[in-house]
Amino acid sequence: MAEKLHFSLVSPERELYSGDVDRVDAPGSEGGFGVLAGHAPFMTTLKEGRVHVHLDGAETVYEVRGGFADVTPQGLTILAEHAEEVA
Repeated sequence: MAEKLHFSLVSPERELYSGDVDRVDAPGSEGGFGVLAGHAPFMTTLKEGRVHVHLDGAETVYEVRGGFADVTPQGLTILAEHAEEVA
């Protein structure tokens, strides 16, 4: 079994997601990026766009506007100025 990445997506209103995932793709201000378990630490700002959360062959998509992404040895945290799940 592949190693999982712990991911949290938080907006000012609430935490939209918290759990282990396979991969997250996000809209960085300097270009889109993907994060897997074991990724090197970094921090970046986000631009408006979609965050794609991949888990066991399924994908959940969130629309975000602004914020920050922080990758640490513990996982990925996105603090979004605004975020909502796309139906």
